[in-house]
Amino acid sequence: MKICITSSGQSLDDTMDPRFGRCQYFIISDTDNAQFEAIQNPAVSAGGGAGIQAAQLIADKGAEVVLTGNVGPNAYTALNAAGIKIVVGLTGMTVRQALEGFKAEKHAYTAGPSVGAHYGSAGSSSTPRGMGPGMGGGRGMGGGRGMGRGMQSGATPQQPQSQLSRDEELKALKEQSQNMKKDLDAIRERIDALTKKKK
Repeated sequence: MKICITSSGQSLDDTMDPRFGRCQYFIISDTDNAQFEAIQNPAVSAGGGAGIQAAQLIADKGAEVVLTGNVGPNAYTALNAAGIKIVVGLTGMTVRQALEGFKAEKHAYTAGPSVGAHYGSAGSSSTPRGMGPGMGGGRGMGGGRGMGRGMQSGATPQQPQSQLSRDEELKALKEQSQNMKKDLDAIRERIDALTKKKK
């Protein structure tokens, strides 16, 4: 069976990327021969339709299951149409830990998208559902498109399926923070480029 895991890097020991359509890498693991392939996500900086492009890519690779943090409605629809099952809520762990949890049947398939449209895109939060600046009020740069679906006050984000030590969690959060900084730098560069074209 081929399993696709969203990753911040190219190895099984890298932290999972919580986004599907705009993750940094896809790790395609073949459980039959214990081999894996790392694929850089070409849709990471797509202007739109990243989830659909990403779904097509992993369908072409023969993936049967996706392990990720969150999946939006367009990606969910595309994956579902391709017959690919989806597990969400996996954050703060390594790709290897997510795979081991799946093999041990610790993760359940989702019956629908876990976030609204435009999650993880330019102008929306790359943090878990409802935790970003657009939480519940559409205050992000995305103009509120799908951003008001955050958690209600007092709710907590879905926790990882496996328990991490304090050091492991700290390392994972630092890696996520670095990836978010890279995303923010890319957004700023694009804004600068667009501003210069206007003049």
